[in-house]
Amino acid sequence: MTDKPEKSVRTLRVGEQVRHILSEVLQRGDVHDETLASHMVSITEVRMSPDLRHATVFVKPLLGKDEEAVLKALRTNTAYLQREVATRVKMKYAARLKFLADESFDEGSHIDALLRRPEVARDLDGD
Repeated sequence: MTDKPEKSVRTLRVGEQVRHILSEVLQRGDVHDETLASHMVSITEVRMSPDLRHATVFVKPLLGKDEEAVLKALRTNTAYLQREVATRVKMKYAARLKFLADESFDEGSHIDALLRRPEVARDLDGD
């Protein structure tokens, strides 16, 4: 039972390392790709698998513009980004990166909009 918390702390720590590395690589413009060069991309979260061999990278382009084009560019340059992560994070295996759009901002906005609807606001004020 004591192994579980350690493993989750380790996966969180490695995920955060990977997030910082990818953010730095993209910010410096090390990836030679027109789409990535013309868009600010935020790496919002990296979730590592328990064995640290797979990393799901959640991204959000600034202002949510051209999300599909940015995802395509990241996926096209996955091999380069994996090499960058592998050289900077000392692990037994290089993690395979999978890029996904971060939908949490959209979900939060949707919930906020629902809570602001007059009929919902009226019910909430009744308490």
